[in-house]
Amino acid sequence: MGKKSFTGGGSMKKVFIFALVLLVFSSMFAADVVYKRDETLYAGGGMWAPPSNWNPITPWNAVTGTVGLLYETLFSYDPLTDTLIPWLAESGKWTSNKTYEIKLRKGMTWHDGHPLTSKDVKFTYELAKRIPEIYYSPVWNWLAKIDTPDDYTVVFTFSSPRYHEWSYDLYQNPILPEHIWAKKSKDDVLTGANEKAIGSGAYLFETYGTDRMIYLRNDNWWGNKVFGQPKPKRIVYLTVSSNNVALGMIMKGELDCSNFFLPGIPTLKKTYTDIHTWFDKEPYMLSDNTAYLFFNTTIKPLNDPNLRRALAYAIDPTIIAKNVYEGQVLPSNNVGFLPIKGWMKFYPENAVKQYGFKYDPKTARSLLDKAGYKDVNKDGYREAPDGSKFKIEISVPYGWTDWMESAKIIAAQFVQVGINAEAKFPDFSKYNDDLISGKFSAAISNSGSQMTVSPWTSFNWLFNSPISENMYNGNFGKYNNQKLFDLVTQLNSTPMDDTAANKKVIEQIAEIFLKDMPAIPLWYNGMWFEASTQVWKGWPSEKTPYAYPTTWGGRWQTGGVMMLIGLKQ
Repeated sequence: MGKKSFTGGGSMKKVFIFALVLLVFSSMFAADVVYKRDETLYAGGGMWAPPSNWNPITPWNAVTGTVGLLYETLFSYDPLTDTLIPWLAESGKWTSNKTYEIKLRKGMTWHDGHPLTSKDVKFTYELAKRIPEIYYSPVWNWLAKIDTPDDYTVVFTFSSPRYHEWSYDLYQNPILPEHIWAKKSKDDVLTGANEKAIGSGAYLFETYGTDRMIYLRNDNWWGNKVFGQPKPKRIVYLTVSSNNVALGMIMKGELDCSNFFLPGIPTLKKTYTDIHTWFDKEPYMLSDNTAYLFFNTTIKPLNDPNLRRALAYAIDPTIIAKNVYEGQVLPSNNVGFLPIKGWMKFYPENAVKQYGFKYDPKTARSLLDKAGYKDVNKDGYREAPDGSKFKIEISVPYGWTDWMESAKIIAAQFVQVGINAEAKFPDFSKYNDDLISGKFSAAISNSGSQMTVSPWTSFNWLFNSPISENMYNGNFGKYNNQKLFDLVTQLNSTPMDDTAANKKVIEQIAEIFLKDMPAIPLWYNGMWFEASTQVWKGWPSEKTPYAYPTTWGGRWQTGGVMMLIGLKQ
């Protein structure tokens, strides 16, 4: 997410000079401005190809804003306060351990004026029962039925409770208009572009071009009376070719809001007072997801937890944070918990205290020696206990230069403790295919570790089961531990408001994780957020934390819409 980094820890002087050159020669975007500047918000960082899909059933392919601006969810989530915010729903509660009741707001309409009612909610979920290829259809593994006693009440009855998963689903699954989507064929539902989308959100589909998506404010939005009206009349979301181009546009005020990883922010903030970040000083960015080093636990000697645990002591993520990211990220804690309220209240400090690790090459060497990894042939690299040679290749996608530099550093740190290691940079397609199919020895990934309502989502990704030939949803190293899998299921079935019970389960999960170390938490990738104050002001920050500053696809409902409401001229 937000990871296509084309620059890394290079020379700050060169970056700064290049950015100044861009100020002179990259004016192609300014020439395309046709709207009143003080009514228009220009954003970028979440769209890397020409817009072609507005289908909320395929949110991973849809233009950013499809879910959030056009289509809305029952709740939103504020990670800054750890609060599920009623959105389309006026309220929601568990009325028993198997029944969840939602009351919808009255007077809501779709963009075409048709009333939004409980029938639309029921239809949305039952559509995934009828078409199991829909991404949220697994809910029917534990959802028994849906009742709508009136136009504003929805009662979900489950065969078994999954409290954490349901809390996540409540702000992830967009609600669809039955009067439109009931007429669509299966193919159209699953693969249709859904151009001129009709949703219920604060913005309307206006038009698009090869390099932009343009949304027009919905002045009849039901939320104007509840939350307030978004300030920009239009949002022009741009496809920007690289982080460096985005940097130049921010400096010129051609881009108001950026969710790119921009190099040189520490230097530029000292020179350009118009550049706004969440924090005024390091790390500048909020932490949004965790980068992990996955080990292929199915191959020798990486199937040995003693080796994996020793390697955890060999990595110094502080060097990566400082040298690669210029202090814009923080090293991860031992279990990869994001430093947000909703996760840290469950932090397993006892397990970390007893089984945790820190950068300590001396300890790494000692553990390797104890486990039988010794340089028998005196070539500078340790052999496995059975005497065989081995090499760890750390894979990251070519072009993601921050990760490339990080992989080089980790490989060098492994070499320092006697482990033959090398960074490898396949193109993204091969990297992804190898990751899913388990054809790697070690690889960095953060795909399912982003900020959510519960750390269960991260555990479910890290320890996804059952193990299959292709692991599409995490557990890329095919770590197989049924006890751990059962604990993750138990966590899911524990009421969210029972902090003590949740923490007890998480302590057990953390103990197994830290003993076996199938993956190593490295650093937190930031919620890359840089804004220009030349046109729009009042951006959220540490001092005014009214909204989580995101415009990435599928994340508008975790703060992006509220940011639009809170902006000022």
